[in-house]
Amino acid sequence: MEGALTARDRVGIQDFVLLDTHTSETAFLGNLKKRFSEDLIYTYIGTLLVSVNPYKELDIYSKKQMDIYMGVNFFELPPHIYALADNAYHTMMTEANNHFILISGESGAGKTEASKKILQYYAVSCPSTTLLDSVRDRMLVSNPVRFVNSGPGLVSSSLRLIDHMFTLQGDAVGGHILSYLLEKSRVVHQNHGERNFHIFYQLVEGGEEDLLHQLGLESNCQHYSYLVQDECANVTSINDKNDWKTVRNALSVIDFDESDIQHLFGIIASVLHLGNVQFEADSKGYATLNKNTELRWVSTVSLVIPWTLRMPKPWRPQSAYTLLTLLDHAIYARNALAKAIYGRTFTWLVNKINDSMENKEPSRKTVIGLLDIYGFEVFYVNSFEQFCINYCNEKLQQLFIQLTLKSEQEEYEAEGIGWEPVQFFNNKIICDLVEEKHRGIISVLDEECLRPGEATDFTFLEKLEEKMGSHPHFITHKFSDKKTRKTLDRGNFRLLHYAGEVTYGVVGKGSHGLSLLWTIIHVYLTDKLLGDSTTDPRPSSLLGLTDILMSKEPWYVRCLKSNESKQPGRFDDVLVRHQVKYLGLMEHLRVRRAGFAYRRRYELFLQRYKPLCPATWPHWRGVAAEGVEALVQHLGYLPDEYKMGRTKIFIRHPRTLFATEDAFEVCKHKLGKATKIETCWRGVQARKEKERRQWAVKVIKKFIKGYMTRGEAKTTDNSEYLAFVRQNYLNRLKDNLPKTVLDKSSWLTPPPVLTEASAILRQLHMRLMVTRYVRGITAQQKAQLQLKGITSVIFKGKKDSYPQSVSQPFVDTRISEQDINMKVLQIIRNERIKYSIPVVKYDRNGFKARPRQLILTQTAAYVVDEAKIKQKALEHVGDLVIQCDHLFEVLTKLSVVANKQSAINVVQGR
Repeated sequence: MEGALTARDRVGIQDFVLLDTHTSETAFLGNLKKRFSEDLIYTYIGTLLVSVNPYKELDIYSKKQMDIYMGVNFFELPPHIYALADNAYHTMMTEANNHFILISGESGAGKTEASKKILQYYAVSCPSTTLLDSVRDRMLVSNPVRFVNSGPGLVSSSLRLIDHMFTLQGDAVGGHILSYLLEKSRVVHQNHGERNFHIFYQLVEGGEEDLLHQLGLESNCQHYSYLVQDECANVTSINDKNDWKTVRNALSVIDFDESDIQHLFGIIASVLHLGNVQFEADSKGYATLNKNTELRWVSTVSLVIPWTLRMPKPWRPQSAYTLLTLLDHAIYARNALAKAIYGRTFTWLVNKINDSMENKEPSRKTVIGLLDIYGFEVFYVNSFEQFCINYCNEKLQQLFIQLTLKSEQEEYEAEGIGWEPVQFFNNKIICDLVEEKHRGIISVLDEECLRPGEATDFTFLEKLEEKMGSHPHFITHKFSDKKTRKTLDRGNFRLLHYAGEVTYGVVGKGSHGLSLLWTIIHVYLTDKLLGDSTTDPRPSSLLGLTDILMSKEPWYVRCLKSNESKQPGRFDDVLVRHQVKYLGLMEHLRVRRAGFAYRRRYELFLQRYKPLCPATWPHWRGVAAEGVEALVQHLGYLPDEYKMGRTKIFIRHPRTLFATEDAFEVCKHKLGKATKIETCWRGVQARKEKERRQWAVKVIKKFIKGYMTRGEAKTTDNSEYLAFVRQNYLNRLKDNLPKTVLDKSSWLTPPPVLTEASAILRQLHMRLMVTRYVRGITAQQKAQLQLKGITSVIFKGKKDSYPQSVSQPFVDTRISEQDINMKVLQIIRNERIKYSIPVVKYDRNGFKARPRQLILTQTAAYVVDEAKIKQKALEHVGDLVIQCDHLFEVLTKLSVVANKQSAINVVQGR
C-alpha cells in the first residue's frame, strides 16, 4: 500500500483511512474520483473494499492477476476484489472459523459481478479434484440461473446469502443459498431506467419457436405489458439471446431434468400472460374482463405447474377475480397473483440449486458466505416492499457498525493499545420504530389487518400517528410544519432513516379499505423479516440472518454506480455522494480513524523503511520491534504520533506516514543510483566471469583431448597436455620435497613421462641437502660426527644395541675435576685428562664389584679408587673386568686416545 503514496497527488490514496481530512465528504469523493479517472476502481477503508463500476472491461481479472494475489498480505498489493477473497479464505484456513462477505449497493453498481469474481477466484485458487471441480462448476453456473433476482444494471432488490463450504484443508465441498426479501414488485412495476427480470426477455427473445408456440408467447417483448413499462425492453449492452443459451446450459449442469425445465418456463409464461389480463369498469364500478384469451393461457399453463409451486385456493385465478370486484382491487389482485407465483418459483428454484450443491462430506467444515443485498434507496414512489428493503438495510447498518467497532476494539486490545470509546449514530432507535412489539409499524399494521371490522388506509395511518406521533424519526402531514406539509401528502408517512428521509405511501388510489398491497404483504414481512423469535426461530427471517452474521467474521464490499447512464469514464458526483451516504462509508471511515490511521506489523514496516536509519540499514539483526523503535526515534516521531503494540506499530496521523514515505522516496533515489552503479559493476564482473568460463571450457576440452592422445605421436594437443603434466608434477614436487637427508621414502612418484627426470632431480636434491647440512655443521657437531664414525666402524653390525646407542650424543667427560681426588690429580698432574667416567671393577677372585673412576689421559688409562690409583689400565689391560653405562662412548674415546681402533674386539652374544 505504501508504494502508491508517492503518486497520491495523481492517483489518490489506496486506503481512505490515510486521508488527512477524513471527515470531509468532499475529500472522500475527490480521492474516489481521482482513482476512478485512472481506472483504479478499488479503494480500501481498512479491510472494507469500495468498488466503483467503470462500465467497461478492465484487464485486471486474468489468471495472472489471480496468481499475484494468492497468499499475499492484504495491504501488500493494490486494492482488489481478489485480495479480499484471498485473505478471507486464508484467514478461514488459519483460524478454522466461518466468514461472510457482504456485498451491497444499488442495481448496476456491480454486486453480481463482484460475487462472480469471488467465485471465479475460489474456483482457481482452491485445490482441484474431480469432486471439487464438479462443486465449483455448479456454483459458477448457478449464478445465471438465479434469474429471479439477477440483472446487471437493473434493480435487483433481494437479499441473498450464499454459503460456500470448505473442508479444514481448504477444499470446496458444497454450497447453500438462503434468500431474503425478493423484490417481487419488479415483476409488475419498474422504476425509471429499469426493466423486469432478465429471464422474461431471455425467454421471449431467445426461446425456440416450438417452445414459444407451446407457451402461447410471441417473439416480441413489446406485446407484454410487464416488460414495456419504462421502454427498457431492449438494452444495447445486454444480449438476451446469448444469455438464454447460458441459462439453458446452466439448468442442465445443476441437474434440472426436462420436466422441471418445462414447468419453469410454463410458470414464467403464465406471469407474462397474467400481466396482459385487462379489466374494464362497468356502470357500477365493478371490474369486468374485456376478453378471456390471456386468462385462458394462464389457466392452460397453470396445469403444468408442479404441486410444489401451486398457489393456495384463495389465489387461484377464478376466485381472485370473482372476489375482488372493484377495478383497482382487481388490478391489485392480478399483480399480487403474478408476484406470488414468481416468488414461489424463486423459492422452488433456490431449493433445487441447494439440492444440486448439497455437501456430501461428513467431516467438519468452515464456511465463507456471500451476502448480496440491494442498498438503501429512495424513489419517487416508495412502496411497502421498499419499506422492507430500507428496514433491512437499517438493520444491516446497525450490525455493520457493531462488527466494525468490535473488530477495531479487539485489535487494539490484542495489541495492548488503549481503546477510547467511539461516539457514532446508533440507528437502534429507527429499528425499534419499525420492529418494536406492540408499538412498532409492523405491530400496528398487524393489528389493523387482523382486527374485526373494516380497516382502512386512514385508520392505519391514524393508528401510526397515535402510537408514534411524537417519535423524532416519524413524520406525517398532521405532525409536520407548514414547509414540510407541502412535500408530504395526507396519505403518506416519512421515516428519517440513517441514510436520509424516505416518504412511504399508505393510502391506495380510490381505496376505501386498507390498501390491498399492505394487507397482503404484512404477513410476508412478519414471516420473512421478523419471524417468531420465541417459538419459531426461522433461519430465513431477518433476525435469523442477523444471528448467522454475528457468528461469522465479516468482510465488506461496497459497490457504487459511477453514473446512471452506464457510460464509461463518467463520474457523477451527486449520484456517488448519495451512495456514499446511504452505504455508511463516511461513518465506517470515522470509526476506523477514531484512533490510529495506520498500523503495520513490525517486520513489514522495518523492511520498507530501514534505509532511513543508519542503525537499521542494511540489516537489523535484533528484534523487529526494537529496530522499529530505533527507526522512528531517528525519524523524530513525537510520543503522541505513534504507539508500539505487541506485534504492530500504530501511527496516529497520515501526515506522519506521508513524511516518512517522502523521505523514503528521496532515500530510494539515492539508493537507486548506488544500485545502478552496483548493477553496472556486477555486469562487468559477470562479463569477465563469462569470458573466464568460456576460456576454461576450451582449456578443459583441450586437456581431455590431450589426455586421450597422450600415448600417440606428438601433436599440439598432447604436447600441451604433457607440458601441463610436467608442470603440475613439478609444482606438486616443489611443495612435497624431503626435508632431511635421512628421508628416503617421501619422494613423489612421477608420471611415466618424467621417470628419468625425477631420478636426476632426486639425486640433485639429495646432494643439495647434504651440502646444506655439511655447511651448517658446527665444530662441536663435526667432532661428534667423527666420533660417531669411529663408533660405527667398531660396532655397526656387531652389536645388537648399536641402532639405539649410536643415536645418543657423546659428552666430553662424565666426571668433573672437582669430583676427582686431589691426590690423584697430583699424581697425574703432568698428563692432560681427556675423559673420565664412573665404572664398576670386578675382582678376578670372586668377581666382587668395586666402584671406581676410569680416567683417560694423553698417555694412559687409570682406574682410580679414592686417593690412589689402583691400576694403570693400558699396561694391565688383560687383568681388568670393568662395567660402565656408556660403553660405546668409553671405547670410542679410548680408541681415539690410544689411537688403536683395531685393537677393540667385539664378541657377539657376550
